[in-house]
Amino acid sequence: MRSTLLEVGEPAPWFEVRSPVNPRFQFATVAGRYVVLCFFASAAEPASRYVLDDILQHQALFDDETCCFFGISIDPGDEREARIKELRPGIRLFWDFDCRVSRLFGACGDETDNNPAQSSYRRFTLVLDERLRVVAVLPFDQQPEQHVPRLLQILSALPPLEAARLASVPAPILIVPRIFEPELCRRLIRYYEEHGGVESGFMRDVGGKTVEIHDYSHKRRRDQEITDEQLRQACMFRIHDRLVPELVKAFQFRATRIERYLVACYDSTTGGYFRAHRDNTTKGTAHRRFAVSLNLNTGEYEGSLLRFPEFGRQLYASPAGGAVVFSCSLLHEATPVTQGRRYAFLPFLYDDAAARIRQENQRFVAGDVPPPAAPDQT
Repeated sequence: MRSTLLEVGEPAPWFEVRSPVNPRFQFATVAGRYVVLCFFASAAEPASRYVLDDILQHQALFDDETCCFFGISIDPGDEREARIKELRPGIRLFWDFDCRVSRLFGACGDETDNNPAQSSYRRFTLVLDERLRVVAVLPFDQQPEQHVPRLLQILSALPPLEAARLASVPAPILIVPRIFEPELCRRLIRYYEEHGGVESGFMRDVGGKTVEIHDYSHKRRRDQEITDEQLRQACMFRIHDRLVPELVKAFQFRATRIERYLVACYDSTTGGYFRAHRDNTTKGTAHRRFAVSLNLNTGEYEGSLLRFPEFGRQLYASPAGGAVVFSCSLLHEATPVTQGRRYAFLPFLYDDAAARIRQENQRFVAGDVPPPAAPDQT
């Protein structure tokens, strides 16, 4: 149960609910298109009625192929009196008379009864992407006539879904937009610029010990560790709430730990690159399970794309605030920055079992390599 509304980037909870066409509608099956969820409470209320009538005036938009609409009612009278007519494929209702779904989304608390006229129900609309992650949150306000125009404006600004095409051979990676919001990206870049960063090396086993190596022919990057606890927590919560659920869904792996909080900078003045490598080939890095490359300023530089040579010559990048996530055992490289600076947040994710491996292998890590800090839970 939630006491607050979902935020942009968070995954929508999955649920089963009764609808006029299916007594056990599985919400998880609607992915693959844009989805509009409208928590209107009751069609008997004037504001809700206005919004629903306005939606029906634009039913051609909800074609079920690229976009669909679901209205959530908690009023049994809506069903009993058939208050909402002329529904079309792409526009559907959910009967949430016990408020179970509404509580999942923060529309009401445990104290809410089934009488919408007497409840403290939060009325709002969510726009979800094709992965059922939140794109926009639109609370009802004092001007219901503006609600659907605002919704239409948001829908019209969304990127069109790709047309069906024969796939090439992609790397087994995950690209997830909207992990960090623009303001957090700017805060992290400012943090780097205020502290300057230091030259970044890479790990190699030498003489039975994991040591840090600096070789400009292989890697050129500067990193700034984040020591500000409030900023670390902001990053951690967003990884936990917005990225970890996608990792579970795609790879059936639940990350519980984060290794390193740092902002990296690939600078065109020095080339800014990291040649092909794997992230878990030493004793000191064997615990790493997934790497996260979260771009902070996509569009403000040229070059610095990810490549996975084992899976062809395709290049990958995420939008600003989005992440590319991949197994640490995949060979990958960051191509040179050719203009400007690329800033990125670059943690590794692992679980409790891997944490035991990390602890066991700590005896192989050279003394000049900093030991792991206290475990950072996700």
